[in-house]
Amino acid sequence: MSAGSCLLSIRSLFLLLLMLPGTVLAERIAIIGTGDVGSALGIEFAALGHDIVYGSRDPSRNEVKTLVERTGGTASATTQAKSVIDADIVVLAVPGSLAVAIVEGLGDMSGKIIIDPTNHYIRDGVPRLATETSNGESIQAAAPDAHVVKAFNTLSWRQMVDPDSSGGPVSIPLAGNSAEAKAKVAELVAGMGLEPVDVGPIRNARHVEGMLVLWIQARVNGDPFDYHLRKTDSQ
Repeated sequence: MSAGSCLLSIRSLFLLLLMLPGTVLAERIAIIGTGDVGSALGIEFAALGHDIVYGSRDPSRNEVKTLVERTGGTASATTQAKSVIDADIVVLAVPGSLAVAIVEGLGDMSGKIIIDPTNHYIRDGVPRLATETSNGESIQAAAPDAHVVKAFNTLSWRQMVDPDSSGGPVSIPLAGNSAEAKAKVAELVAGMGLEPVDVGPIRNARHVEGMLVLWIQARVNGDPFDYHLRKTDSQ
């Protein structure tokens, strides 16, 4: 069986499990941002049976209305602050340089899972991180009672919707302090046909964001790659 067929089988099995009694319940997921990443993740999560609400600075824009229609199901759009009120999971599909300020404007995030796919880097010749720590850590500091999980920042939005386009398996490193939150995000990752890999607490987000710098540099050098972290049985 090819790698692509294996990923398809994993995704099909996940969808089947969602329909069985006693399995994972649908979550209400707020997607903050309606660009490429927000659109890709919103549509993919909706396909897994989750309730999607987009948080937009202008939810009345035609582009946002079209995205809601493409997402289907019970998808809707509202303002950023309103979108998170009843959400179980919040995805920050926003520019990395604005992520912390946006989180600070969302209100009480206690108990919510925040998925952080952002990268804050400088690209003036040689790409490098813009901060000494990471966006993941800064977002956790801005929302101390939320559960931040760094995820989806080391691949393109195209591979989010079509993992087979990479030519093989794609691994998604997950960094966060809550094992339960990472487990829920891992379910989303696996449902999309991608491979979740737990890489430890949120302080390790700085290393995960550094992986994006290497990913970009390889493309600048004309030698692009995608991350596949081969799991082993040894400890």
